Amino acid sequence: MSAQVVAAFIATCILLALTPGPNMSLILASTLTNGLRAGLVTLAGTTTGLALLVAAAAAGMSSVMVFMSEWFDVIRWVGALYLVYLGARQLWLLRRRAAGSAPVKLPSRANLYLEGLLVSLSNPKVLLFLGAFLPQFIDPAGDPVGQLTMLAVLFVGVLAAVDIGYTVVVARARAKLDATRLRLLDGAAGVLLLLGGLALAMTRRP
Repeated sequence: MSAQVVAAFIATCILLALTPGPNMSLILASTLTNGLRAGLVTLAGTTTGLALLVAAAAAGMSSVMVFMSEWFDVIRWVGALYLVYLGARQLWLLRRRAAGSAPVKLPSRANLYLEGLLVSLSNPKVLLFLGAFLPQFIDPAGDPVGQLTMLAVLFVGVLAAVDIGYTVVVARARAKLDATRLRLLDGAAGVLLLLGGLALAMTRRP
């Protein structure tokens, strides 16, 4: 595999990472609401889910891909409804806090991680997309297993790096805001989750 192909693959991965989607919505919402640590824990969950999907695609697990294809709409709607639930819960808690009837309670790391993992795994388009995306960068003259492994690791690594980058930027911007603006960010986080659910609900088979 040539350096040019690797560079093109990395550039494509960066563009994909910057494309809004359910994972980005959840990570940003978590960061806006609870800060950098919460955002990074959520990111760890989404990255774990992505790594599992990439491993399945790279390993050629046709049975998994067939399952995801057959149950595409069911999995998609489960993920979309879960994001909508998280968004609605966020806005409801914000309303109660504004009324002074709900104390501020930070979610546990386990809950943040599991939320990220579930949202990442509930996007069936990722696995089907990877099944068509990764083979395009394989050199038929080389070792396909080794190339797929390298591309899979690069894919997860590049997406995780981009996710960490925008998470840190958002967290630093959040740290400079006062309490009133932080409440506005809580509302924005709820809206982001609702939009992420809507985006996933509107997803169609690739």
